[in-house]
Amino acid sequence: MAKYDKAELQKRMNGSLEALKHDLSGLRTGRANTALLDTITVEVYGAKMPLNQVATVSVPEPRMLSIQVWDKSNIQPVEKSVRSAGLGLNPIVDGPNIRLPIPDLTEERRKDLAKLTGQFAEKARIAIRNVRRDGMDDLKADQNKKEISEDEKKRLETEVQKLTDDMIAEADKLSEAKETEILTQ
Repeated sequence: MAKYDKAELQKRMNGSLEALKHDLSGLRTGRANTALLDTITVEVYGAKMPLNQVATVSVPEPRMLSIQVWDKSNIQPVEKSVRSAGLGLNPIVDGPNIRLPIPDLTEERRKDLAKLTGQFAEKARIAIRNVRRDGMDDLKADQNKKEISEDEKKRLETEVQKLTDDMIAEADKLSEAKETEILTQ
């Protein structure tokens, strides 16, 4: 049976784009968004847990995030995790809640975020190219097993390359849109 499966390759490449969208949603643009905190893990109960498993995150104001920690003993670890996440946010402990005012972005911070956007996009492009490599390897294996002809292999390789180019173009488009958003807000 042939190893090459175009639908599987497309699914994996789309997964890379979804990961990029998730990463980009965590970059702040001067507005409060709960996705900013999605990448934060907190050391509690002897394990690292995502922030949303130890607290509720909400947006009470356009430039403020609120974290309501469920267990009072976890307030300090949550505060420490937010500070050390490198998001440029300064948590303010207010009883069982932690408030996170979203400061205006400085020009330097905007440039850093734009650079980070480029790094996320490059990571997605690498993942897409790795999927392409796997597809090409599958085609080679199918040809070696005499399941497809050389002409069929060449045609399918062209198809895989076109799919790869389309996905990389989409990743670039997402990255450029986020970079423009960061630099112009």
